[in-house]
Amino acid sequence: MRDDTVIEISNVWKIFGARPLDALRAIREEGLDKPQVLAKYNAVVGVADVSLSVNRGEIFCIMGLSGSGKSTLVRHFNRLLEPTDGKIEIEGTDVMGLGQKELQSFRNQKIGMVFQNFALMPHRSVLDNVAMPLEIRQVSKNDRMRQAAAILDIVELGAWGAKFAHELSGGMQQRVGLARALAANPDVLLMDEPFSALDPLIRRQLQDEFIRLSKILKKTTVFITHDLDEAVRIGDRIAIMRDGRLVQTGTAEEIVMNPADDYVADFVAGISRLKVVHAHAVMQPLEKYLAENGPVPADAPRVDGSETLSTLINLAIDTSAGILVEENGTDVGVITRADLLRTVIEGTEVS
Repeated sequence: MRDDTVIEISNVWKIFGARPLDALRAIREEGLDKPQVLAKYNAVVGVADVSLSVNRGEIFCIMGLSGSGKSTLVRHFNRLLEPTDGKIEIEGTDVMGLGQKELQSFRNQKIGMVFQNFALMPHRSVLDNVAMPLEIRQVSKNDRMRQAAAILDIVELGAWGAKFAHELSGGMQQRVGLARALAANPDVLLMDEPFSALDPLIRRQLQDEFIRLSKILKKTTVFITHDLDEAVRIGDRIAIMRDGRLVQTGTAEEIVMNPADDYVADFVAGISRLKVVHAHAVMQPLEKYLAENGPVPADAPRVDGSETLSTLINLAIDTSAGILVEENGTDVGVITRADLLRTVIEGTEVS
């Protein structure tokens, strides 16, 4: 495991049924697919040979359609589900090697989890709900209430500590759930479609709030979603799953510009490239452009390699010259109107 890697998942399988090991052996030796495993062993392949790593401070989104295995996978990270086979390491700890008491302590100390269902205790105040992980850790009442109050302030619910869950809106309740996960100061956050049950406007507000908190707290986060727009907006990297398997992992730009297969291409076809694609992905290398077209006009605009497609299009409206792309003060590429048009057209569904 690299120094900056917090989570390392290696060749994880989860097969549901009475004979999971027999089914796995048949998959490996006979090459059975998912329908064949169901027919022969009455077993369901939930996760199939998944390997991935998550870096420190990263928001790593795992996404896919219903039944793709994303929620099943994330429940293996803290062994809410036991894998049929594979290895799970978090902060250098072999999670599969932990006994029951060690596992309980590990969950409480290292991992916070936020579910789609808020799961707040109705008989406890908001402050008491947030303080629960610290109570389990046997932190003194004064200290846990002080820490819980500080977290409520961070999620901008400081004035609501004495209220009960039913007195809060859905969005506010989910903030309480997030605050509770953060109260114990875990190294890792696992978030399983936390905003999907909310109205679109509230959902977007909570996405903004989560992005803000992530910049402040820098927690390593695994974020499960079926919404590609949400993954693109929130994730540093995205993993796309299908039928229990990991199909492609990369930044939003990498996946949109270079989909691994037709399934991923269809999946990302409706995503606007304007905020996802950047100058370095569109440009022609400077030497290639100069060899084919000659020098770039002296008054050509310059942009950083991280500039978005939206900005590049606006620049191209006002200039017929190429747009120079620089990185660390050095010109490295050129973008023409044709490059921009090609990028936009390739990202548009054509009937």
